[in-house]
Amino acid sequence: MGYLLERLAQGVAAHDRENPSHHTWGIGMAYFDVERLSLEEGEEILPGIVLQADGGVSGAFRVLCDGNHGQEDEESEEDVVNAVSERELETVRPARSDDDRPEPLQPPF
Repeated sequence: MGYLLERLAQGVAAHDRENPSHHTWGIGMAYFDVERLSLEEGEEILPGIVLQADGGVSGAFRVLCDGNHGQEDEESEEDVVNAVSERELETVRPARSDDDRPEPLQPPF
């Protein structure tokens, strides 16, 4: 349990160092991990940091804060969608003459 608490503290410290304007309030873990470690959702795992069970991947944890980390990704994705939607689609079909058609299949008699 000491190893887990050390890693959680390191994760929170790294997050706070990289994002000083965000307020860290929790740790998110997969429900399976919370149960396996005999912890309870809403339990204060570190001073001021509560544990939340969420739909994450087992064996990992997420630092939960009041900041919006994915805003740049959303803006970038929005630009790509707009760029693609502005293009006109062209349908290209291979040219085929009557001579290129294969013979129809006949059932064996």
